[in-house]
Parts: sequence; C-alpha cells; structure tokens
Amino acid sequence: MDSTRSESRPLGDAPDRVVVTGCPVDSVPVRTTLNALKRPRLGWADPTGLVAAGGTAAVVTASGPDRFEVVSGQAGTVFDELETDGTLPAAARPRFYGGFAFTDDHTDPARSDPTGTGIWRGFPAAKFVLPAVQFAITAEGAWLTTAAAGPDAGATARDRLDRWRGRIDAMPAFSLSTPPGIRGREYEPARAAWRDQIAAAISRIEAGQLRKVVLAQSLSVRLGGTVRVPDVLARLGEVYPDCYRFLFEPTSGGSFFGATPEQLVTVRGTDVETAALAGSTGRGETRAEDEWLASELRRSEKNNHEHDLVVEAIREQLAGLTDDIETGERGIRQLATVQHLQTPIRASLPHREHVLSLVEALHPTPAVGGLPPGRALETIRETEAFDRGWYAAPVGWFDADGDGTFAVAIRSAVTREREARLFAGAGIVRDSDPDIEWDELQLKYRPVLDELV
Repeated sequence: MDSTRSESRPLGDAPDRVVVTGCPVDSVPVRTTLNALKRPRLGWADPTGLVAAGGTAAVVTASGPDRFEVVSGQAGTVFDELETDGTLPAAARPRFYGGFAFTDDHTDPARSDPTGTGIWRGFPAAKFVLPAVQFAITAEGAWLTTAAAGPDAGATARDRLDRWRGRIDAMPAFSLSTPPGIRGREYEPARAAWRDQIAAAISRIEAGQLRKVVLAQSLSVRLGGTVRVPDVLARLGEVYPDCYRFLFEPTSGGSFFGATPEQLVTVRGTDVETAALAGSTGRGETRAEDEWLASELRRSEKNNHEHDLVVEAIREQLAGLTDDIETGERGIRQLATVQHLQTPIRASLPHREHVLSLVEALHPTPAVGGLPPGRALETIRETEAFDRGWYAAPVGWFDADGDGTFAVAIRSAVTREREARLFAGAGIVRDSDPDIEWDELQLKYRPVLDELV
C-alpha cells in the first residue's frame, strides 16, 4: 500500500519543490475513498463539490496574532516552487486545506503535554495541508490528484497516481455502519450554571459593556463503540446536503468534523460572498407548524435585533477592504432540525485580496463572538470553562491564486475512540431568556448527536 504519511513538513521547512499531477477517474463516492485513506486525512464538501484527501506533501502551521498572514506567506512559498504535471480543472488544482483555532493563543496539547490526550491534540492555532492524495468530485467530473515533495517529487507523484488509480476499481462497496450509541452525557456548564452565566452576561449588556455575546456549551458523550467518522459524514450529507461538511484528522489525536450552515467567506478573483446567519427557532411537526414557527422568527424582536447586529458588523468588517457592498433580502434558512434568519452579503474588491485577508477581517463574526469584539472575547474567556479549540473558527481551503472558501465550524464535534465532545452556542442579548437559549442549544447539537445514537 502506498504510504502518504511521511512527507509532513512543518512551518519553516517548506519543500524546495512540489510536483502535482492528476487524471480524470470514474465517479467514486467520496465516502469510499475517505475510508480507504489513512491518517492524516480530511474531507470537505461545499457548493463546488466533494473532496476526500490524505497524507501531506506540505504543511504549514502558525500561532499568534499574525497567523493568517504567516499561513498565506508560507503557503505562497510552497506555491511558488510548485510544478503541475499536466492540465487540471479548477476544482482539482492544488489547494491547502485546514483551519484556525477560535483564538490566536490556542495551544496544541501535543506541544504543552506531549504524552497527554487532550481533546484538541493535533490541532494548533492554525494548520493547513497540501494533500498527497486527493479525490475531487465536481461539476467538471471526478479527478484523482497526487502530490509529492523533494528531489524525486515528479516520479513519486506519478507513481502515487498510478497506484491509487489502480486501487479505485478494487475498493470495496461502501456500507454504513451502525451508529455507536450513547451511554452517558455531561454538559459543561450544567443548567444551573448556564442560567448564572446568562444572567452575568445580561448584566454586562445592561451596564453598557456589551451589545451581544455568544456563549458556548460543550456536551461530552460516552459512546457504546468507536465512531467511524466517514459514516457519520455520509449520513450528515444525506440530511444536510446544503451545508458545508468537513473532517480534519491529524496523524494522532481526535477527529474534528461537522456540518455547518454558516459560510464565512468565498473569494473568486475580486468577488466576495458571505452571509449573516443569526436568530434561530425549531422545525415543526407539520408544514403548518413549520410555517408558523418561521413566521414567528421573522417577527421576533429579539432574533431580529441579534441578526441586525451581525449584518451591521459584517458590513463594517468588509468596509476596511471595499465600499462596494450589497446586502440581500433577509430570509429563512431551513435545516432538518432548526431554522435561522439569513441575509446574503456580496462585495466587490478594488483589487485581488487573498481569501485569508477576508477571513482575518471577518473572524469572529458576531454570530459566534459578539459585540464589541474585544469585550465579547474577554467575556467568553472569563465565562466559558472549556477550550473552544477549532469550534466556531474558520475552516476551509485556498489555492495558489488566493481564491478559496471558508465556513464557520459550528454544528461540530471532536471524537476520540469512545468519546465525543459536541459544541453549541447561543447569542445573548439584553432580552435573552436562559431557558429558551438552553433549548436552542439542544437543537444545535442534534445534527451530530442524531448520527451517534
């Protein structure tokens, strides 16, 4: 079997030469190839297609307040030395995939405690990989792409392509495993502490220190068996086909995955696309109840106020890069278990900007952080008793042109063996009710939780 795990190159040791090659293949389900790949591996699904990838031809990591700039700069060095063997369609061209932690001072437990097993082990403040093997299924067809680094990169990449092309027909048919089941649950914070946290946040809002803050909760579950994450992603794809689905698995550590409805930003040339997603309610048992709930959401003063804050903040964040900003019509985004208020926002840049410049400008949006941003982050640090890690942070991809797509990593979880930790957050404003917000959290856990039961 072709090994792809020995080519990881950290920040500061970028390869002198990377060669990428590829070919069209018959349409192979991403779930099948994802199962066939070994760690490190990743999965990604956005409106342009599906990707399953494994191994690393190059990897960049960073921490600190300049991590966005460091990642784009280091990746740019790799792209400058990269050679493409043949012509590849846009979706199959070399990309870096990865993400950031919610805060720039997040530390990978593997560095602070090399023998430990922290839930975020293997997830530094920023990490992006150029995969050694990638399967992409897009409107342009299905493509197998391989990459390698070093003096024999061309021969290695072509050999890898031949090996994986030969394996495709022999891949076993994909069959979903039985969910592991849940043996126990523990909330952090529990309900009484949650009420206290909401009351304290509202006191800060009433004192004029905050306009809004998003407080998160974690749900730790003990499982009846080991999770097969590709199976969970496959089921999420059936229930949430319009969401951004992702999986990141380092060589050792947990698996971070989810199905998020929240786009952070897409950049194509000078065109920018983003959206405000804030304000929530449940789904009805009947169509009439569903429509009634949506109507109540549209009329809700609390939810519309929360949503207005997000729209206003995104426009202000984009204003530092362009004054050509267009806000679309507010509507309802319906998912299987929840409905959200959503407003599309588009912008045109005066010149090309790397997508990470937009990511830095927009993260964190008030939908996962709060307003004003500094005070909200301070409140989150002082209130939440757990490390958000990559939860509610930007995950996605970018290419050599600086184009790319990033989503906000909500509706997500980290799993390790027979443990899973799920995350959910609620936007707190002056008239928030702790019990209503608690119920909203339970709705937000359901996309992942339903696939574990």
